[in-house]
Amino acid sequence: MEDEKKWVWQHKNYPNFPYNHVELDALLSEVSRNTGILEGTLNTLSSDSTTTIQIDAVTNEILASSEIEGEILSRDSVRSSVRKRLDETFDYSKDKSTHHTDGLVDVLIDSSFNHLPLTEERLHGWHNALFPTGYSGLHKIDVARYRSEEMSVVSGKGMKEKIHYEAPLPKSLENEMASFLKYINDSKDNPYIKSAIAHLWFVIMHPYDDGNGRIARAITNYVLSKELGFNHKYFSISAAVRDDKKTYYDTLEQTNKLLYNKSYDFTLWITWHTEMINNAINISLENIQCVVKKAKFWDRARNLKLNEKQTKVLNKLLDTGEGKFEGGLTNKKYRSLTGTTQVTASRHIKELVEKGLLHEIDGHGGRSTCYDISWSDTKIPN
Repeated sequence: MEDEKKWVWQHKNYPNFPYNHVELDALLSEVSRNTGILEGTLNTLSSDSTTTIQIDAVTNEILASSEIEGEILSRDSVRSSVRKRLDETFDYSKDKSTHHTDGLVDVLIDSSFNHLPLTEERLHGWHNALFPTGYSGLHKIDVARYRSEEMSVVSGKGMKEKIHYEAPLPKSLENEMASFLKYINDSKDNPYIKSAIAHLWFVIMHPYDDGNGRIARAITNYVLSKELGFNHKYFSISAAVRDDKKTYYDTLEQTNKLLYNKSYDFTLWITWHTEMINNAINISLENIQCVVKKAKFWDRARNLKLNEKQTKVLNKLLDTGEGKFEGGLTNKKYRSLTGTTQVTASRHIKELVEKGLLHEIDGHGGRSTCYDISWSDTKIPN
């Protein structure tokens, strides 16, 4: 009987994903408008600036997607892997990448830049890149092929064990994945709705032993990059999801359990997913403004005689963001970053202030004097 069924994939209308068009209209208009603003803004930037934005966005996407799954990666390793693929000026003598981060970058680059049809072979290739050793942690898994066993998402142990989700049986995966890929390649749905449905449908099927969440987000990247005509990826959806991870899992559970989704309606999920895309675009627009400010800053400082230690400290302050370097830059922190003496640090900081690149933060005089980046556009003396 219908009331004995627990999961949306057991519903008679699955795999159709009905939703309320009217409720989504305003949000879809907003995200479409912001996408246009992002694309227009990117068209005004130099190639160096767009490369920087790409590298930052792809790095953040990989770090955040792994963090959602409980894996904390080294930013330096990920960034090296990304720069090897996107930055022609990459210095291989300073390469900090690993085979693992190279594989994660390969998946994201392929999903975001390669607009050829999505195939089973390509998905298996992504899965192989995520688990090149054939292991997830200490456990051997099936790699580059669909799972052969039943799959449940469970938390807790013993009497406190809670089943959050049970996936379809393995015997159904071949046919269902064929339908899924046909939808991805042939559907004319609105790109934002299509990416939401694709993400959800893949998570519902849970076709692999592990890595389903990461591949679902890669599929989101693929759909948006292809359908919106972006030649490059400039925003990180996973970073927005990570910042609202609890709602991510709660929304999936409310959508996938018929106990909560009695009306078999997917407006809630599509709304949340589209809001995450919108948030990611807004974050990207803010980051672009930071990149532009950094470029203008170095334009002002281009002809100044700065030593390597001064440049390192300025880059650290710029990367951290205005007012975000905790407690401001002090003589002690300058010494910690550069390994100089107290006298040398004082001289370096004084020179940067005189050149208009740093300014004192009000209320921190004497020995506790603090400094931050100066964004003034006034002419700087040599």
